[in-house]
Amino acid sequence: MKMLAEMFSIAPGNKDHHPALRCAVGVFVPLFTLVLLGRLDLAIFASFGAFTGIYGRGEPHSIRFSLQLRAGLLMLLVILLAALAARAGGALGLDEAGTTWLLVLATTLVAGGCSVAISWFRLRPAGSLFHIFAFAAIASIPNQPPLWEGMLVSVLTTAFCLLIGFSSRVLPSRRTEWVRPHRIRRTPEEMRAAWLEGCGYLVAAGLAGALATWAGSRLGFGHNYWAMVAAVVPLVGHTTRHRVRRGVQRIIGTVLGLAVMAGILLLGLEPWQTVLVMALCQFGAEMFIIRQYLLAQIFVTPLALVSTLLVLPSSPAILLRDRIVETVIGAAVGIAVVLAPAVWRRSRERSPVSRP
Repeated sequence: MKMLAEMFSIAPGNKDHHPALRCAVGVFVPLFTLVLLGRLDLAIFASFGAFTGIYGRGEPHSIRFSLQLRAGLLMLLVILLAALAARAGGALGLDEAGTTWLLVLATTLVAGGCSVAISWFRLRPAGSLFHIFAFAAIASIPNQPPLWEGMLVSVLTTAFCLLIGFSSRVLPSRRTEWVRPHRIRRTPEEMRAAWLEGCGYLVAAGLAGALATWAGSRLGFGHNYWAMVAAVVPLVGHTTRHRVRRGVQRIIGTVLGLAVMAGILLLGLEPWQTVLVMALCQFGAEMFIIRQYLLAQIFVTPLALVSTLLVLPSSPAILLRDRIVETVIGAAVGIAVVLAPAVWRRSRERSPVSRP
């Protein structure tokens, strides 16, 4: 009952509308520009480049710029690798099934590697969820635009988000002292924890991706990377209770978000209206992502689905079905990975000790 009450409680606000507004603008302006240019095939590169704005949300300007610069460069590397991975299947002569398993393996490596990098750079939000999503989504696009165009859009969007990050310095009342960030000094315990955390992401994403791919090939659903994204959600948190709660909140929030998405689909929006909805969803997600994860998922779910439809039109019904199925698979795997060490320790404690 305590966990159930915590699941639906909400923390007090802390000027969350400031970072939410920055993130919304960082998404809207690049995507609206692409709508005006008639280049929605590049929208996914702008969407993930805009993830730069979610880092360093409550930090002074100089520290925020440093954190967002590191995060932006890491995301650009992931986007580049994803674009190259999308071309790897054809270059290696793999069939559709072989290409799918190759991308699962590559996404798993990204999950572990970026988790270590995020811990190494001490970035928040923690974990490699966004990098898994970015890599797999871009690598899964069948008709890739020219590489230089996609990367140019990503770089420009990243630079735009960096500018937004310290744009309030034009107001003397909002200006913070610009100091050089301290050099990061990592203790052996921190390095060990980072590698252990990376292993957790590797296992959770790999298991979820393999299970979702295997089940999808037999039951006829796709978007296996949504399971990989959901699987790493429970890995963030200080306690096992908190981590399990996040996994359950992911499932409940996704179900509620799908209801919102269904209403959005009924509106039959134009591309520019779709971009506006994405910006509003981004605003809502950033408003509640720290205070109430379940509520944030109500905005995250339509944001992810609308961005998918914007780049790669498909059947909305199939998209909604895949989202809930993959989320349940991934969240269940993530919760199992979180609980496994505790179950193992208890089984060892209960096992009889042999005496000489």
